[in-house]
Amino acid sequence: MAVPETPDVALGEFLADPGNSALDLPTAVARCAKALGLQHSIVYLADLQQRRLTPLNEVVATLPIDDSLAGWTYRTQSLRVEESEFGGMTAWLPLVDGAERLGVLAVRSPALDPLSLRRGRTLASLLAMMITSKRAYKDSFVRQTRTEPMRLPAEMLRAYLPPRTIGTTHAVSTAVLEPAYEVGGDAFDHALTESTLHATILDAMGHDLASGLTSVVSLAACRNARRIGADLPDLVDSVDAALSEWLPDQFCTAVLTQLDLATGGLRWINCGHPAPLLLRNQRLVPGAMDREADPPMGLPSALASRRRQVHEIALEPGDRVLMFTDGVTEARTLDGGELGLDRFADYVVRAAATGELAPETLRRLIHAILDAQENRLRDDATILMFEWRPTPWAAAEPGMGDLRFSRHPGPTAGNGEYPPTGPR
Repeated sequence: MAVPETPDVALGEFLADPGNSALDLPTAVARCAKALGLQHSIVYLADLQQRRLTPLNEVVATLPIDDSLAGWTYRTQSLRVEESEFGGMTAWLPLVDGAERLGVLAVRSPALDPLSLRRGRTLASLLAMMITSKRAYKDSFVRQTRTEPMRLPAEMLRAYLPPRTIGTTHAVSTAVLEPAYEVGGDAFDHALTESTLHATILDAMGHDLASGLTSVVSLAACRNARRIGADLPDLVDSVDAALSEWLPDQFCTAVLTQLDLATGGLRWINCGHPAPLLLRNQRLVPGAMDREADPPMGLPSALASRRRQVHEIALEPGDRVLMFTDGVTEARTLDGGELGLDRFADYVVRAAATGELAPETLRRLIHAILDAQENRLRDDATILMFEWRPTPWAAAEPGMGDLRFSRHPGPTAGNGEYPPTGPR
């Protein structure tokens, strides 16, 4: 008598078949869901500005991240369950690859029990890896996450940017960059080795293709030196040399950092850029990283009388370091004034006090800045924040740390209206 095939065996056979690796994602989702014994599943991807969740199934409506149960799952990276309008139950699971939030997965079933939820989490983990592996060459994913045409400088620059969020159990680094479709000279970079988090923010002169090219060359030179084990001053020297040779009329400001994951020792060089901010116990440490800035990278370095200075500070567990470009502090607020460093710092502190995950803190922060001026920034605005936690975070399965049930579509913003009136 033949033994009935279990869902776990069916999924194993699906994954073992090399022909399935070439399937388009909607087909793969359907077959994986069937193999796992799940009734129906839909993938939603976050758009470039993290305002909406767009389904791969085009007959299904998009969902707002700030005003839906699916959005709550995305914002908190936790499981939510509700009664489906089509009957049965719907579980919303986060799609997260490492530390990068990609979107959410909706799993519908007549009933949800621990076994079906576990299989839903398995499907979400598998799909997150599939999306990450395919989106570099699948234009369908790109179209899915864009809501308007992108200008050429932004297209070129974004092709060189790393994932928005990276992390380990010891640290997380996350960044946002606006205007999403017109950015010219701002850029960020972050990368991990076994012992070190590298994080960099750049602001190239101008707001055109040449400024975008300046940032791209700077990123490439920095990575090239970093990947052969160059020390922090040598990274800057590599960028200086590349810009002087290939773009002698261009320059860019930057802050380059190296964080020792074991000790919390932070080293950085400031090349003509706004000083980073240090948040400790959800409070700003005034002047903690204020140092005299060295010249920008590129031609100005040839005029310097000394080599750039490496600064050091010891972080404490839970510290957050926030780097930003001047387009952030020069942004207009609702009252028509300039945001400025003091009001920006005050808002960052208030945002951190909510206890949200670092990526969500930045998402809300950049949206508040944009909404205060109706999405019309005067300059590129980029923010990069990293957090150091020397002890591993609580060992909980992704998406299961906070299970909630709702009979109706979810709450509006999780923590009430946030912020009440934008930056002030």
